[in-house]
Amino acid sequence: MTQTVPLPLGLPMERDAGPFDPPRDITRLREARPVSPLIFPNGHEGWLVTGYDAVRQLMADTRFSSRQDIGVLHVPYETPGMPAMTEPSPQVPGLFIAMDPPDHTRLRRKLTGAFTVKRMKRLEEHISDIVERQLDEMARLAPPVDLVKAFALPVPSLVICEMLGVPYEDRESFQANSARFMEKDVALDAKMAAYTGLTTYLAELVSRKRATPGEDILSDLARDDDLSIEELTGIAFLLLLAGHETTANQLALGTFALLEHPEQAAALRAEPDLLPDAVEELMRYLSVADIFYRYATEDIELGGETIGKGSTVVVSLLAANHDPRRFDNPDALDVHRRARGHLSFGHGVHQCLGQQLARIEMRAGFGGLLRRFPTLRLAVPADEVKLRTDMNIYGVHALPVTWTETER
Repeated sequence: MTQTVPLPLGLPMERDAGPFDPPRDITRLREARPVSPLIFPNGHEGWLVTGYDAVRQLMADTRFSSRQDIGVLHVPYETPGMPAMTEPSPQVPGLFIAMDPPDHTRLRRKLTGAFTVKRMKRLEEHISDIVERQLDEMARLAPPVDLVKAFALPVPSLVICEMLGVPYEDRESFQANSARFMEKDVALDAKMAAYTGLTTYLAELVSRKRATPGEDILSDLARDDDLSIEELTGIAFLLLLAGHETTANQLALGTFALLEHPEQAAALRAEPDLLPDAVEELMRYLSVADIFYRYATEDIELGGETIGKGSTVVVSLLAANHDPRRFDNPDALDVHRRARGHLSFGHGVHQCLGQQLARIEMRAGFGGLLRRFPTLRLAVPADEVKLRTDMNIYGVHALPVTWTETER
């Protein structure tokens, strides 16, 4: 099979097989050719990687660069909502997710102490308290309520604001700007205005912390004279965005999935010890952060194909996490499954720094919701739930829910 597959506009592609499943075309392509040539909207030929083994191998191989300036230098490409980039742009200071070693290593190493498993374990009780307080607030509301506004967004926002030392009262501004920045089809000037609003705010914040540090992660970083204000701002931007966007969408979409699979929710209520495995399974099943780009810095063999130097490679974590060669019956949600090895937190040097924090928040969040609201259900038909198909992180824009009783 040598056919080159045209790449539709609007990655990540809409989940036309259902709100939780990979797009049908992606699934068919993964079964036929897990490493497949494609054509971008601007005519450039690149590659799409959908098979689990190939995705895992690619993400562990640092010859596949994360630097967009390298990709742009070799390969003009278009991102929906953005103009075609035909010249290399300088790297954003501090934004280590778009860097390669040794720059990536230097910055990430500054943060490893803040996100150790041991430190996260110490935070677990405090995070549970935050979740319980938010559940108390939600229980005082008259249903129906929007679970996103009442629970899924406040919990990770409270946690990451407290950890970073970002005033929670500033949340409306940074949440609005981050949401606008994450929109796929927004005009470039609006996207840049959102980015500028966020970075201007964070630059002022880290400058204050350098002058008078407190007891938080950004203050700890600000004490390090090796980091410039620009680098501190880039790191703060990345941590704040990643720290509330992904977990909020995972909590909301995960609750939607459990309500649509009541037998799975019932199993979790009956056996709360299943929660750690259920969180891994929901991460695998939903894959809210789906599409990533890499750029080949030399000719590389992958999945029986030769990816030429300078090629842009599109990686689908959703497709990989639903690969039947790795997971039995992958399109089924099964809270009894041991889904360790899923790729939702990435793999290799860019594996998610905050994954232990996210796991703790999700265990506390899903466990608390199921315990406190045993009769929780959708307040609208499932097909009326507005999905975030217009955003770079998948989820729901709102999740109207109702209930008839609550428990302590």
